[in-house]
Amino acid sequence: MICPNCQSKDLGKIGVNQYYCWGCYIELSINKGMIYTHQVEEDGTLSSLDDLFDEEDRKLSM
Repeated sequence: MICPNCQSKDLGKIGVNQYYCWGCYIELSINKGMIYTHQVEEDGTLSSLDDLFDEEDRKLSM
């Protein structure tokens, strides 16, 4: 799997279908073959970054 933001393969698994990119420090989750991207805020909440990517870029490619 490749990060849709920075194209890094340096991803760590943090939960079921949840990953963390060590290249750009975003959280990724996978549901039905689609990658959902989130920025982790200072208070621990997640803000969606999906609007920054085309749907084609968010499709899971291994």
